[in-house]
Amino acid sequence: MTGAKLGAFVTTALLVMYLAILGQRGVMLLQGEPLIGKLMGAFILVLPVVAIWGIARELIFGLQIEKLAARIEAEGRWPKFDFETRPSGRPVRASADKVFDEYKEKAQAHPEDFHVWFDLGLAYDATGDRRRARAAMRKALLLSKSA
Repeated sequence: MTGAKLGAFVTTALLVMYLAILGQRGVMLLQGEPLIGKLMGAFILVLPVVAIWGIARELIFGLQIEKLAARIEAEGRWPKFDFETRPSGRPVRASADKVFDEYKEKAQAHPEDFHVWFDLGLAYDATGDRRRARAAMRKALLLSKSA
C-alpha cells in the first residue's frame, strides 16, 4: 500500500468513526423531548449522509484515476516532465509553468484525446492548481470511456 493510499485509508477510517459518533448524537437528540432537540438531531443526521456520499465519490474518483494511470503507463504514454525540482521533489513553480503551457497547447490542439487531458491534469497539479487538475482528470476519465 502506497503512502497516499494509506493516508486516504486512515483519514477515511477516522472520519467514519467521527461520523458514527455524530450519528449516535443525532439519534439521541431525536429521542429527546424538546422539539428543538429533535430538529437538531435531524439536521445532525443529514451531515453524515452528505459526508459519506462525498467520501464515496472521492474514493471512486481516486480508484478511477489510478486505473487510468495504469492504463496510460501500460501503453507507454506516461508524460515526462522536464522541470526543475526542489529538494523536496516538488517542481519549481516557474519551471512547472513553462511545462504547463506546453501541455495546455497540446490539450487545445487535441481536445478529444484523453491522454493529453491526463497529462494536463498532471501539469496543473505540478503548478499547484489542484482544482483545475481535478477538472482535467475528470475530462480525461470521461474521454477515456469512449476510447
